[in-house]
Amino acid sequence: MRKLLFVLGCAVVVLAGQASAADYKIMAPASPGGGWDQTARAMQTVLQDEKISSNVQVYNVPGAGGTIGLAQFVNNAKGDPSQLIVGGYVMVGAILTNNSPVTLEQVTPIARLTGEYEVVVVPANSDIKDMAGLVEKLKADPGAVSWAGGSAGGVDHITVGLIAKAVGVDPTKINYIAYSGGGEALAAILGGQVTAGISGYGEFESQIKAGSLRIIGVSSDAPIEGIDTATFKDSGVDVVIQNWRMVAAAPGISDEQKAAILADMEKMAKSDAWKKVLADKGWADTFLSGDAFSAELKKDIDSTSVVLKDIGLVK
Repeated sequence: MRKLLFVLGCAVVVLAGQASAADYKIMAPASPGGGWDQTARAMQTVLQDEKISSNVQVYNVPGAGGTIGLAQFVNNAKGDPSQLIVGGYVMVGAILTNNSPVTLEQVTPIARLTGEYEVVVVPANSDIKDMAGLVEKLKADPGAVSWAGGSAGGVDHITVGLIAKAVGVDPTKINYIAYSGGGEALAAILGGQVTAGISGYGEFESQIKAGSLRIIGVSSDAPIEGIDTATFKDSGVDVVIQNWRMVAAAPGISDEQKAAILADMEKMAKSDAWKKVLADKGWADTFLSGDAFSAELKKDIDSTSVVLKDIGLVK
């Protein structure tokens, strides 16, 4: 009888532990298919599969580089520890270029999750074979070279501006076409509506491997295993830049609630399942949490403001 009671007691403890797993609702403030959407859905899968969370929902609120979703999140999620938002470098720039009344200072930063270098691609039938060919066209007529990328002021836009500046072209003359989701930008590139596309490798990987897109450069400081292309620097374009993505919680949560969310994100980031996602997507593990991430975020906001002014996107 005692043995039976002991077993039942253990079962109650296990079930109680499972019941206490947090439910989360994660906003991806962009259209389906892009990096934020992929990040949110990867989090959903790993948090549930690893039994860190019992139920995770993902929803999309696209527009204005994430600032529309950010405003909705700040206004509607206050004090709710189940609400999370994915964001990153793109949002930092969009807040500045859109002069957004809502900023990242109004959410609760939790952790930087991933890093990803930018790649430039062209349609497979393009006469551009490498970065040198693209730069030649850019120097001849900046406006005739159209670029498809993410939202205005985001890392894609910043990178194009830095490329132009590095090769002696006025960054304010670039013909950059902003799309709110990776799927829309990809369709424009594949359809030959633009000269080139720029984004993280993960958004173009399947089309590169299928041969419908040609990759001509990556923004890393050294070649990356698994990405068969030269760096911008090796192609004579002195630009190195890395996108990053983060997760933040709602404003107005308690220190205890923040600590519980942070603990869940740390479990996720340390799991083999998350490491497999990073490897499969080609994302770098740049996990940084708590006060260290908050301090780094402030530095990134300050430095991004300087870059955007340098390339004429912010006055």
